[in-house]
Amino acid sequence: MRSDGEATRRRILDAARTEFADFGLAGARVDRIAAAASASKERLYAYFGDKVSLFQQVLELNQHDVADAIPIDVDNLPEFVGRVFDHTITHPEHLRMLHWARLEGISALLVDEDRSRLFSEGELLRRAQIDGRIDDEWEPEDLVAMLFGLASTWASAPGIFADSGLVVTPEVVARRRASAVRAAARLVQPATTPRNADRARS
Repeated sequence: MRSDGEATRRRILDAARTEFADFGLAGARVDRIAAAASASKERLYAYFGDKVSLFQQVLELNQHDVADAIPIDVDNLPEFVGRVFDHTITHPEHLRMLHWARLEGISALLVDEDRSRLFSEGELLRRAQIDGRIDDEWEPEDLVAMLFGLASTWASAPGIFADSGLVVTPEVVARRRASAVRAAARLVQPATTPRNADRARS
């Protein structure tokens, strides 16, 4: 059972997630966050220090939730892209937070736990490349970045290109998801002769 302090801290984080996603760091107001969390500003500052620190903790929490909910599936990277695409639809505030962080010049570094997990997944990607299951032209970290880019293409594209006057129906969303998955499949399709295989044997 959560203590009152833990429950209050969680309410502040939840309220901050909404506030920062809507207004960014500069536009967010601590008094609105505190009011939405039914907490005092003094309690907020006691838990998080200042608005910048709170923003960073929300950013880390979002990224941890994504890493925890959607682990990289080395055996089915196209469908991994599909699941990330689904996440951008159901949690658009996470991507908005990343955009705000870049605009504010705030680093979006992963916490140690998620960084270690990503490193482990990078090793699995490298092994899959050596085994000839994934195109070995890409560095694992570059490949991961491109896969996330494919998944978030429509969510990140300027409105004039993203919608072009088109009503975004479930059918349109499904078509966009299928396009991202298909592009990922082409991206990871292994070459006929793996380039890293000979190096792995030497």
